[in-house]
Amino acid sequence: MCPVTNRPIDRRQFLSASGGGLAATSLSSEQADGGTPNIVFLMTDNHRWDMLGCAGNEIIRTPHIDALAARGARFTNSFCTTSICAATRASILTGEFRREHGYTFTMPPMTVQRMDRSYPALLRRAGYRTGFVGKLGVEVDPRAPDRMFDFYRRRIASSTRNPYYRPAADGKVKHITTINGDDAVEFIRTNPSDQPFCLSVSFSAPHPEDDNIDQYVFDKRYEDLYQDDVIPQPPIPGDEYFHQLPGFIQVSMSRQRWFRRFDTPEKYQRMMKGMYRLITGVDEQVGRIVDETASRGLAGNTVVIFTGDNGIMTGEHGLTGIWLMYEGSIRKPLIIADPRLPASRHGVTVDEMALSFDCPVTMLDLAGVDVPRQMRGTSLVPLLRGETVDWRTDFFYEHLYERETIPKSEGVRTETQKYVRYFERNPVYEQLFDLETDPNEVTNLAGDPSHSGTLAALRARCDELRDSVGGPYVRGM
Repeated sequence: MCPVTNRPIDRRQFLSASGGGLAATSLSSEQADGGTPNIVFLMTDNHRWDMLGCAGNEIIRTPHIDALAARGARFTNSFCTTSICAATRASILTGEFRREHGYTFTMPPMTVQRMDRSYPALLRRAGYRTGFVGKLGVEVDPRAPDRMFDFYRRRIASSTRNPYYRPAADGKVKHITTINGDDAVEFIRTNPSDQPFCLSVSFSAPHPEDDNIDQYVFDKRYEDLYQDDVIPQPPIPGDEYFHQLPGFIQVSMSRQRWFRRFDTPEKYQRMMKGMYRLITGVDEQVGRIVDETASRGLAGNTVVIFTGDNGIMTGEHGLTGIWLMYEGSIRKPLIIADPRLPASRHGVTVDEMALSFDCPVTMLDLAGVDVPRQMRGTSLVPLLRGETVDWRTDFFYEHLYERETIPKSEGVRTETQKYVRYFERNPVYEQLFDLETDPNEVTNLAGDPSHSGTLAALRARCDELRDSVGGPYVRGM
């Protein structure tokens, strides 16, 4: 779509002439009168890029999300840089790589100082009313939410201790996706008419209840949906491909959880239909939220962003889950609908690589708020407008979670190739895939002498990108 050049990922600093940084400017009277858009940021959990009707999935029902794509832009190459919810959500809040913000599961809560540089805190200081609904996904200093949000309804579904079905404020037992929608609608209805808002809604769906035998606990209203459908098997499901993997991946959590979900054809159909029903449940709430902005006369000045935190493998290579650098794990949906753009920019697809931390930078750019120096992302606004932009052609991936059954890795993905390094193995285990000829990542070319030049170049590129964001991993970072 746009010409690109091969260059390092830079720290695009949309700073003011006076130096920018952490200071956010107040809204001018012109902005307060309607020049500044409202922002609705919607995020799902463990949502693959191809599980939307608008992405070509002919079975799943997502009419409201599809409608956003029809009047906005769908990014076809949207990725996370760490595929695990805690680290990715910290990256979205702060605009930083995992090595930089230092947060994942088992790590200390994120500090007030770091959260003061998060996108909601910056927007709030600039005059926005900020709201959060759903799964925050990170632990923060108890003082931080009051500095970040005017409206805070944190709720998560991830296990039988934090189930999808629970009592709501009205005393009724509801699915948490519906409760998320109720909270979001309440925020919009209570927003002052003269104040712009940024509402972040983070759905737990379609994340499973990990310790529940049913895994995907969908809203019972959707029980009949997909009953007569047959979900296609993943493109590389067989044992032949699983046994090509190194032993440490064969015994990893990605295989252990495959037995919970996908080890028989019947179970595969049941689990996948449950996942689809959870996504359709999110779609219904997206429709409610968008309709509420319209009923209040705000649709023409409200930008809606829909994305996921990361993808999920659904049986490819005989694996499931996240963590690993396969496409199913790292690739996720991203749609941005800005009603202020001309009709010629409605229903477009954008092929440039979009990363998780482009979203906070984009929101700040839309609001006219200076971006802190630490934010690694680049605003997607020029791409929304169809402008010719010098854009990234590769990105760095890292997974540093300390867990014996999840191997640490780092790598680089270009537009056509992928290099993965399991750096704690002895010897180091590497993968090299040609995504043009092998989109399913079956043939590891790392040991092929004819690809030694490519392997060496991507090793060096991985080192360069890694060193630009903190250097080699040190245990406990």
